[in-house]
Amino acid sequence: MTARKPWQGVVVAIPTPFRDDLSVDFDRLQEHVRWLAEEGCHGVTPCGSLGEYQNLSDAERADVVRATVEAAPAGFSVVPGVGGYGSRQSRHWAEQARAAGAHAVLALPPNTYAARDVDVLAHYREVAAVGLPVVAYNNPFDTKVDLTPELLASVAETDGVVAVKEFSGDVRRLHRIRDLAPHLDVLAGADDVLLELVVCGATGWIAGFPNALPRLSVRLYERCRAGDLAAALPLYTELHPIFGWDSKPEFVQAIKLGMELAGRYGGPCRPPRGSLAEPARIQVTKDMERALKADADA
Repeated sequence: MTARKPWQGVVVAIPTPFRDDLSVDFDRLQEHVRWLAEEGCHGVTPCGSLGEYQNLSDAERADVVRATVEAAPAGFSVVPGVGGYGSRQSRHWAEQARAAGAHAVLALPPNTYAARDVDVLAHYREVAAVGLPVVAYNNPFDTKVDLTPELLASVAETDGVVAVKEFSGDVRRLHRIRDLAPHLDVLAGADDVLLELVVCGATGWIAGFPNALPRLSVRLYERCRAGDLAAALPLYTELHPIFGWDSKPEFVQAIKLGMELAGRYGGPCRPPRGSLAEPARIQVTKDMERALKADADA
C-alpha cells in the first residue's frame, strides 16, 4: 500500500476553543489535537471555517497554527486553512503555515466578489508558490466563487495543487472532476455526503463531527473505503442526521454542542455567532443522542 499523503484520510477541521471570556484556550486546543490522534484520526485543519478564522486576530491565528503543529504527533497531518480576503493575505498565511511546520494548506478561492476564472487561477498560483501542497476548497455557499469541475481542471494545472475539498453537495461532481483532472484527489468536504463520495473514490474526508465522534467516524470511513456497504450503510444511516448539521449555517454551534454532549469541551463561539435557537438545540441533542447510541452499539 502506498503511503498516505498528508491531505488524505480523516482530517478533522477543528474548532477554536474559547474560554468564557472568549480568549483562545491553547491548552484545550492542544489536548484536542492529541486526543484526535489517539482516537485514530489522520490529521487536523486549524483555522478553517469551523475554526472561526474570520474572528481571530492575526496573532491568534498564527499562534493557533503553531500550537497545533506543536501538539501533533509524528505522522499526524496539519493542514491549516489559509482563507483570506485577497491573494496577498492567503499567501501570507501559507507562508506562516510553512514556517510553523504544517504539511499542506487548505485554500478557498477569492471570496469577497465573483472573481473571474483568470483571477481564481492567479490566486491559486500565488498560494502554491509558497511551496506547500495546496488543497483547494470549494464552498459556493460561503463564497461567491463556485469551483466547478471545469474551473478546477484549470486550477489543477498549477504545480502544487493536489486536491479539492468538495463541499457543493453534488456527488455527481466527483466523477466529472476525475474525468477532467484525474491526478487531483477529491476529498469529501461535507459530512453528510461521506459515504456517497468515498465509496466512489474520494481519498479523504475533511470532517466536522469527528470532533465529537472520532473513533466511530474513522470506522465508518474505513468501511466506506473498503466498499463494505453492508457494514457502512447501517452506521451511516444512524449518523446522517447529526452529520447533516455540518452543512447548515449553524454548523459551528452544532458541532461544539455535539462535542459537549459527547463529554468533550466545545465552548462558546465568538460574535456574531450566538447560541443555537432552542428548537435547533433540541434537534441537535436528539440527533447526537442517536449517534452516541450507535457508537455504544457498534
